[in-house]
Amino acid sequence: MSTEIRVPTLGESVTEATVATWFKKPGDTVDVDEMLCELETDKVTVEVPSPVAGVLSDIVAAEGETVGVDALLGNISESGNAGPEETKPRSENAKKTDAEEPPNGGPSSGGPSSSGPSSSGSGTAAKGSGETVKVMVPALGESVTEATIATWFKKEGDSVEADEMLCELETDKVSVEVPAPAAGVLSKILKGEGETVEAGGQLAELSAGAGGATAQSAPKVQEEGAHGEAYETKAQSGTRTDVEDAPAAKKAMAEANISRDQITGTGRDGRVMKDDVARAVSAASAPSTSAPAATAAPRAPVSADDAAREERVKMTRLRQTIARRLKDSQNTAAMLTTYNEVDMTEVMGLRNEYKDLFLKKHGVKLGFMSFFTKACVHALKEVPEVNAEIDGTDVVYKNFVHMGIAAGTPTGLVVPVIRDADQMSFAAIEKAIAEKGARARDGKLSMAEMQGGTFTISNGGVYGSLMSSPILNPPQSGILGMHKIQDRAMVMNGEIVIRPMMYLALSYDHRIVDGKGAVTFLVRVKEALEDPRRLLMDL
Repeated sequence: MSTEIRVPTLGESVTEATVATWFKKPGDTVDVDEMLCELETDKVTVEVPSPVAGVLSDIVAAEGETVGVDALLGNISESGNAGPEETKPRSENAKKTDAEEPPNGGPSSGGPSSSGPSSSGSGTAAKGSGETVKVMVPALGESVTEATIATWFKKEGDSVEADEMLCELETDKVSVEVPAPAAGVLSKILKGEGETVEAGGQLAELSAGAGGATAQSAPKVQEEGAHGEAYETKAQSGTRTDVEDAPAAKKAMAEANISRDQITGTGRDGRVMKDDVARAVSAASAPSTSAPAATAAPRAPVSADDAAREERVKMTRLRQTIARRLKDSQNTAAMLTTYNEVDMTEVMGLRNEYKDLFLKKHGVKLGFMSFFTKACVHALKEVPEVNAEIDGTDVVYKNFVHMGIAAGTPTGLVVPVIRDADQMSFAAIEKAIAEKGARARDGKLSMAEMQGGTFTISNGGVYGSLMSSPILNPPQSGILGMHKIQDRAMVMNGEIVIRPMMYLALSYDHRIVDGKGAVTFLVRVKEALEDPRRLLMDL
């Protein structure tokens, strides 16, 4: 009986794909849901699993060919009611034994004993030690489609308990821990550290209730032969040096006359995919502001003595995303910064007077961030372009304020968003900031909590910064930088007095915000902080 392998649904408005890689060749044995090939569309990479167990009898669409939705890729020959040993092709040693034995039959004529004890044992070991449970990539959050495997806490052959952490995944914003779905033995790791996986993809296989992994792993190699050995080696090392780039990517590289060394592959084992080439071509044709960075990429030679004392650590996905977004912001926006200073005497006096009563009533401490949030909301009403964004040739004005509060974490900078901050009280703002800050430090922020901000406040003063120029958080058009409060000599009414002063910095997109609007915004923030009663009077 033959089962057809068809192209699955590729996504809305996607009608065709390119066959990037076949992981199996005709004659190979496949299990149910084992990956057969990888398809590449304009947007995503799709893996095609085997619909049944059996033998891949033929491949209809070869690597590099373009196929439509539901097109025939190949066929799998099922083995009817045959047992596990009979559905798999015999090894080369078994074929050699058959050739050496007399043609009149005997023990090698195909009965149950023909495969010998080792073949029978491998089938028993693979199935009899426990049910195979798939370890899958969990939901990663809204709009997040892939993650990088940061760390495996377990290795093949390790015993695990139900809900024990197996590995940690890293997305552009958050880290996700993957627990064991059942107790047993981690029999196979399918994706090594550093590899990119898609949401819903398979990470590993777990033998539920198995007592050991030695009997599991050895027969697996016997059954799968050279393919199994290559896959095991890949799972243990996490990288491969014989990676074959996708045919569609090779074609795109040739058409664009771009070198393989200029492209960072995001496919399996670092394989270059078609969209990787598109990104590289786009980067090469970007405005000349990015050209110096490309020419400066090669690292200057270092002495052997210095090299021996250096440590090279791969950037995390979060750090790579931060670097990319900050550089994109500089390349895209016409960014400019204007400065002012604010006398914090009134805010500090008000805070000291009411902080105990505030804590007793609301259960949260009264900090400076609620004052600055309120002052910014007040100023944004008067200068709405600072709260707007550019979309093509349109300016999108936001009649609400979703305030981003930049927070430093052990893994990097994140910006949780306080939604509808313009509708919130001092207490509600302080509670929201405290809750988001704690979740950020614990790495538990969801993607939804870091999206949709219209304006951002960054407080470098907590680290002792006296003055800085914050970088915009695209697509926002403004960001306020707070700094350290420092006593300075100021002239007040003709006298020199000591005042607690803070420098303020507003970075803005000059494409949408004029200098007058930026200065007006910062002056309104200064006025509201130096006389908080203006917030009550809406002045």
